[in-house]
Amino acid sequence: MDIKEIQNLIKFVAKSGASEVSLEMDDVKITIKTGDDKVAADPINYMQQLPPLAAAMPNAPLAAAATAAAPVPEQNETDKYITIKSPIIGTFYRKPAPDKPLFVEVGQQVGEGDVLCVIEAMKLFNEIESEISGKIVKILVDDSSPVEFDQPLFLIDPS
Repeated sequence: MDIKEIQNLIKFVAKSGASEVSLEMDDVKITIKTGDDKVAADPINYMQQLPPLAAAMPNAPLAAAATAAAPVPEQNETDKYITIKSPIIGTFYRKPAPDKPLFVEVGQQVGEGDVLCVIEAMKLFNEIESEISGKIVKILVDDSSPVEFDQPLFLIDPS
């Protein structure tokens, strides 16, 4: 079990609404506790406990448990929108500089390749461009907020 699988397990537990999940495989034990919409886990401590050949361990029981307990997603009106997600970890900015206008507003038409925002990571400002043409339906992050990798930033209606 590698760190990516642990992160996926943490996300799954957070979405499932369970307050605590324990997983034990051979000499590896993971306990994930949730509360107040925060997931607590200690991946660093976990990684120190891993034996050298732990990466070669089969992870089929974990995948089977995740698929069996996964809730069926409901169809809603946001399914017709395309979600633009953050490709990196950093700080989200809606404008290129404090004295400049916003890149985009809700209701604005954007084309493929138009800059939607910038994300600052390690003193570098990365422009995030639209992958599709459409209308901005919702901006999901506040200006100057930290964002995670793969965090939804915008909803765009492609129609």
